[in-house]
Amino acid sequence: MTRTRFALAVGIAVGAFALAGCGGGDEEATPTDTGTTTTTPAVGSMLQGSVGPGFEISLSTQDGQAVTTLAPGKYTLDVDDMASIHNFHLTGPGDVDVSTDVSGEGSETFEVVLEPGSYSFVCDVHPSINGSFEGTG
Repeated sequence: MTRTRFALAVGIAVGAFALAGCGGGDEEATPTDTGTTTTTPAVGSMLQGSVGPGFEISLSTQDGQAVTTLAPGKYTLDVDDMASIHNFHLTGPGDVDVSTDVSGEGSETFEVVLEPGSYSFVCDVHPSINGSFEGTG
């Protein structure tokens, strides 16, 4: 009888944790597949970043193509932050280090100057939510 009660208590606790979701950890989050694109956006074009509402992050061209490479130059980055538990943080060569607030939601626009090298975008709270692209040239 004692074993049955113990097993029942453990089962209830495990079920409660499963229903609670991501209570601070990011084990359920999986890296977002940023896909590939055969076109490189023109320098000066608008880039679209997004994070949330679930465990998703992306960077794309205005027409929705996932970004894998960009030529060096100045770009406008418009980020749609759809979750108060995530942020969008872009870092890379030069002075590129821009991010939205974790507790905020909404749209934010940044001007970034890209150089050759590797860039990454990530949710700082859930680092497994991430993506990257190459500055070529």
